[in-house]
Amino acid sequence: MRRLNRKKTLNLMKELDAFPKVPESYVETSASGGTVSLIAFTTIAFLTIMEFMVYRDTWMKYEYEVDKDFTSKLRINIDITVAMRCQYVGADVLDLAETMVASADGLIYEPVVFDLTPQQKELQRMLQLIQSRLQEEHSLQDVIFKSAFKSPSTSLPPREDNSLQSPDACRIHGHLYVNKVAGNFHITVGKAIPHPRGHAHLAALVSHESYNFSHRIDHLSFGELIPGIINPLDGTEKIASDHNQMFQYFITVVPTKLHTYKISAETHQFSVTERERVINHAAGSHGVSGIFMKYDISSLMVTVTEEHMPFWQFLVRLCGIIGGIFSTTGILHGFGRFVAEIIFCRFRLGSHRSTSVPLPDGHTSNHLPLITDNNTH
Repeated sequence: MRRLNRKKTLNLMKELDAFPKVPESYVETSASGGTVSLIAFTTIAFLTIMEFMVYRDTWMKYEYEVDKDFTSKLRINIDITVAMRCQYVGADVLDLAETMVASADGLIYEPVVFDLTPQQKELQRMLQLIQSRLQEEHSLQDVIFKSAFKSPSTSLPPREDNSLQSPDACRIHGHLYVNKVAGNFHITVGKAIPHPRGHAHLAALVSHESYNFSHRIDHLSFGELIPGIINPLDGTEKIASDHNQMFQYFITVVPTKLHTYKISAETHQFSVTERERVINHAAGSHGVSGIFMKYDISSLMVTVTEEHMPFWQFLVRLCGIIGGIFSTTGILHGFGRFVAEIIFCRFRLGSHRSTSVPLPDGHTSNHLPLITDNNTH
């Protein structure tokens, strides 16, 4: 009984075999089949390598939600050089809540030489080239996110020359903490003083001939300072064509949470539009000479997450490549043989029909000769 049950089980398993075996004596090989097989194996190897490269790579996933954090402070990281002496300029922030944050709370005024050294100019040109490429190819931003904390710092290197030239510019660098509302960071003539209706600058003691708001923005960012991240205004340089000139930057700040396999940080992305004009009250161009950065906080928060293809998905795609190539090449090879057989059969049939058989009376017959026993012997 046990043997009968085993035989029945084996027979049932044989009937369920989805991979029937064909004896090798029944298999016919051909040169065309070998050529197609070689092409199929080469294609499978190439696509497998490409798929493995895709599996090793990662991509950035963007998710959007409403920013509910409106009580925390916003950090502004600043490194700007203005072509005026430090005693002539002042920087501060005034937000929509009429709250003034003075530069003394976190900014340093450092007398420097405005002209850059050859090494510093090379870094600035590199930053400007990256900025132009980022405007054309937005996908490069994902590469910058993934290389954060691994790329070298984008700040200008220290001067390597011991120039005896007296400082003619002022480097304003450091960071400020402001309310998470729209505000205006500005650099203008004179130091800021508190005022009941806002604030004012002591500009009366500075002559208009000494105004020069040519400036270079080595770094400007919002939120946590992340080395390797390149912001839209890094490397920007503006040369004033007039003493009374205003430079305006309109900035939209987007809170961003960055999660990669290397870091997890809270930072802020921003977009910017620029405008500059000469102050001329007689011509109707009113305002104050200086550098004004008006920023607004977006109500949306972006979460950027680095993702990787799961291993099971890689196996499924790999099986699809191998099975698909084998099936497709088999179908194409069978179709090609079918077409070739039809063409060759018609060619052979036409050659037999055109065969002429001479008759005893001198005539010819185009009919096919009959195959008789005498012809076969």
